[in-house]
Amino acid sequence: MKNLRIIFSVSLIAVTLFIQSCQKNEPNSAQSDTGILPARFKVEIPASLSSAATTTKSASATNADTIKGNAIYQNLKTFIAVGEGAGDIVEKIIGAIALYHIDRPMVLSYQSNDDNRVKNLVVKENIEYNGRTWRYMLTIADAASEGEADGGKAMQILWNPTPIEGIAILRPYNIDRDKNKASLDATLRIEYSEIATNDYDSHMIVDIANLPLPDARIDQFALHSLKMFVGKKGNNVDVYGNSDHPNAKFFTESAGFDWAFAASGLTAENIGVAEVGIPPSTLDNSTRKVLLDDYSIKNVLTIQINKWYFDITSFHIDATELSKYLQNADAPGYFDNAGFIQAGKSPDAKYDALASRIKLLTPFNPKSVNELTIDFK
Repeated sequence: MKNLRIIFSVSLIAVTLFIQSCQKNEPNSAQSDTGILPARFKVEIPASLSSAATTTKSASATNADTIKGNAIYQNLKTFIAVGEGAGDIVEKIIGAIALYHIDRPMVLSYQSNDDNRVKNLVVKENIEYNGRTWRYMLTIADAASEGEADGGKAMQILWNPTPIEGIAILRPYNIDRDKNKASLDATLRIEYSEIATNDYDSHMIVDIANLPLPDARIDQFALHSLKMFVGKKGNNVDVYGNSDHPNAKFFTESAGFDWAFAASGLTAENIGVAEVGIPPSTLDNSTRKVLLDDYSIKNVLTIQINKWYFDITSFHIDATELSKYLQNADAPGYFDNAGFIQAGKSPDAKYDALASRIKLLTPFNPKSVNELTIDFK
């Protein structure tokens, strides 16, 4: 059973470095006058649900023969952090280009402090895109690459200023060709809105496609694409979506799994509840029962471990032993700011409303996330 703990301890160093390499060490939009640029472009997610760091807390999983709750859920928090990091990238770049006093339609060129290449910046008004008119569109392109198939486009933001709503598309390779040489086709798209609805005061949808995949022998759980919704209503933040891992394996040789998740948290209390399924990456299904019940962590790992054990011994594994080992794979998982607390049973009544909220959230179709593409206007 030790193998499973090793599998789940695989870090996402490559993805974390990719996100960090896109962020600029210049003032963000909250620290500078953004002119006509949007002052915000993301929804904050409680740390109980989003963290690139591995935590060690686990109140109910201390036995060596019991899989630790963090071992199951720590990757989920990392994947959510990757999606949130995409929003950070947009805000930081907006803060950086705000230094050029973007206060009207304009055209200018500048030399990037990152890869020392000339970038062209164009701001236009009243642009049609996705069946509607946007007040402004800003496009940044790598000047020497504008004749290439992608037009050298590094970033494109379409937005309306009041209330803030917009779409941002980024190609990190064209932002900084020195740091992102291995990410030639990686593309990010953020849709953000502060137009209130009955369900949410603000929301964002994050798409990430074509992240580079390292050798599966180095990181078989590397993330290739992600689609995530984040909605905020008062103190509540709901998160649902999928991350695609084409090389992922557990105990058998079956490869290609999707982290399908639904989570909800309270910002002030910094607590959260999450439910996770791990269907095949190419599964063509959009129903909550299939994604989170039929392909729940416990169901998938039970099948995988039974097959692995039978292939080795020609006997079925003891059901009591397996149930004990997977007790922290029960759904949902409960978190606070220090990490995973326990699974299946609520540790406190303050979590009950969150456990009810996630029952109304459904991840996306795994096949559509596996085949995700992102194009500029």
